[in-house]
Amino acid sequence: MLSLDFLDDVRRMNKRQLYYQVLNFGMIVSSALMIWKGLMVVTGSESPIVVVLSGSMEPAFHRGDLLFLTNQIEDPIRVGEIVVFRIEGREIPIVHRVLKIHENSVFSRLKSPGLLFLVWKWFQTLLSISEPLPVLLSISKKDVGGSELHRAFKMQNGDIKFLTKGDNNAVDDRGLYKRGQHWLEKKDVVGRARGFVPYIGIVTILMNDYPKFKYAVLFLLGLFVLVHRE
Repeated sequence: MLSLDFLDDVRRMNKRQLYYQVLNFGMIVSSALMIWKGLMVVTGSESPIVVVLSGSMEPAFHRGDLLFLTNQIEDPIRVGEIVVFRIEGREIPIVHRVLKIHENSVFSRLKSPGLLFLVWKWFQTLLSISEPLPVLLSISKKDVGGSELHRAFKMQNGDIKFLTKGDNNAVDDRGLYKRGQHWLEKKDVVGRARGFVPYIGIVTILMNDYPKFKYAVLFLLGLFVLVHRE
């Protein structure tokens, strides 16, 4: 009955009113996209808001909870924090907790302390740096010149990789990672959970589980915007 009333309203609208309503609908969509892009810039995350789709993080998060994410590059990954990450071959990101940190030191591959000293002297000569190694580690990218060499030195703890696990899962996530992958890297992270609203995303789950319901909701929303004259 409600759909028939909408259709009657559409028939009574003249072309000018219809064009106005279509333009109004386009402005609403554009505004939503601009807000989303703004959130991406502010939070540093490609998906600032995500919905928990499974029960693997219970009791911390439940299916349908809405998470707010940030992903600032300078923030280090910490054991115990909840991250949202992507795995190659999987379209939907996963929300799990950091279980363990693995640090691959820049100098850990050097077998001999003497070789380390020679390499360090060569770096000093190349960059014309007189400070000792600990001082160099605190020098900013601007001071050194922005080379790949500085990037390696700046990581005092080396290249950090990490392992994740769902709170409600019996084992870690290595079975979910792509074949041969044992650790995640920071490039895999979509964001870190900073807050949540319980169950507010259940509509998203219903639309994913029942595509007809999704199309019906979108159709009714679009129709409502078109015929709403205030």
